[in-house]
Amino acid sequence: MYMPPVLPLFESSIHIHEGNSYINQYITQISINQVNDAGLLYEHATELLYEQKSNENSYKAYRSELTTFFHWCFDVARLSPAKLTRREISRYLDYCENPPKDLIGYFNVAQFKLDKASGDRMPNPAWRPFVGKKKLGKEQLYTLSENALKTKVAILSSFYSYLMSEDFCERNPAQAWMNHSRFSSKKKYQIKDEEGSMLSFTELQWSYVISTVEHLAKEQPELHQRSLFLIKLIYCCYLRISEVSARAGYTPVMEQFRQNSQTGIWSFYIPQSKGGKQRTVAISKGLLAGLVEYRRFLKLPDFPVIGENHPLFIRHRPAGRGREVGTLNANLGIRQIREEIDKIIENAAKSIENDGLFEDAHHMRKLTAHNIRHTGITHDININGRPLSHVQADAGHESIDTTSQYLHTSQIERHHSAQNKPLDHLQGIE
Repeated sequence: MYMPPVLPLFESSIHIHEGNSYINQYITQISINQVNDAGLLYEHATELLYEQKSNENSYKAYRSELTTFFHWCFDVARLSPAKLTRREISRYLDYCENPPKDLIGYFNVAQFKLDKASGDRMPNPAWRPFVGKKKLGKEQLYTLSENALKTKVAILSSFYSYLMSEDFCERNPAQAWMNHSRFSSKKKYQIKDEEGSMLSFTELQWSYVISTVEHLAKEQPELHQRSLFLIKLIYCCYLRISEVSARAGYTPVMEQFRQNSQTGIWSFYIPQSKGGKQRTVAISKGLLAGLVEYRRFLKLPDFPVIGENHPLFIRHRPAGRGREVGTLNANLGIRQIREEIDKIIENAAKSIENDGLFEDAHHMRKLTAHNIRHTGITHDININGRPLSHVQADAGHESIDTTSQYLHTSQIERHHSAQNKPLDHLQGIE
């Protein structure tokens, strides 16, 4: 079967979450042979693209740039985008200014086309990642304009901002390149706002989240027993959403809960995470009890065993489309997990709002599934008093400095604690 020299990686907006066997196979092979976190990065890029779906022009621009960027990272540099520095971004832009001639097309074609014989959507052999212009006669021309270059860097910066918000990387090399380029301005990129970017739930807010999901699990166990254990697992083990969701080349299973034969302590094993690293997170007695409760609901034995490939979070209904169409016992993907947890957070926000805590409700509605990870880390350090080195290992932080950033309280907690401060600590003392 004839394929283009570079595969288009992302479908159109209406097909983005359906999955494509050709692309899944490519990403899986890249993950195995060249860039071990390629699958994770591809899923993150897909989610960022999905957020652009309401604006077709924006979607196309992001799709084009992310495809070209991943091609350079995976096929040319053989580097993970999460490991790039400003220097590699410069090399990538040089490549875009003078790409191989066989990767330049001179007319726009669809990236995928329907194969009538198989019914599959396959990469279009005529598609090319770079588009030039044909002048009068046979002269062909490819140039990268100043505006096109700035657009490329802006989209890459947006992608890295997204990865940073998901705690997948700690720097934005695209913005670093921009800050040192001829396009730089005095206004530098900032990750946090002046209040330090409230990234976690307060104790009070978290109590509403837990009570809300526990109530839903009791009232509608067929829908929310899964939600209850999902939230407990992310909170207690500081898991990223990508670590509990299915993607090309990875599906989370019960076997990842493992007991140490010498100590008897249970842990959760993450085979591939940020930077392609493995890690094991010790789990508490409370989470272990939650696991037993969840497995009993699933009509499984209390504890997992070696080789148990039962999906961790199975669908309530067979998949209607995508690479697992028609499958019931299939894990949830990133988008499904986010949507499920967002609904729980909204229900909790309504509950706290009904009790007259409007500021808390407003804050909670700004938080997402990923902030549960931050909440678990923050609470363990500031409330439970776990050593920073222990939290660093469980969270998968490369540096203790990253873990130390969680030694803080939120704006709301600071406001509450300030309300009853006396003006004179000696007042009333004789």
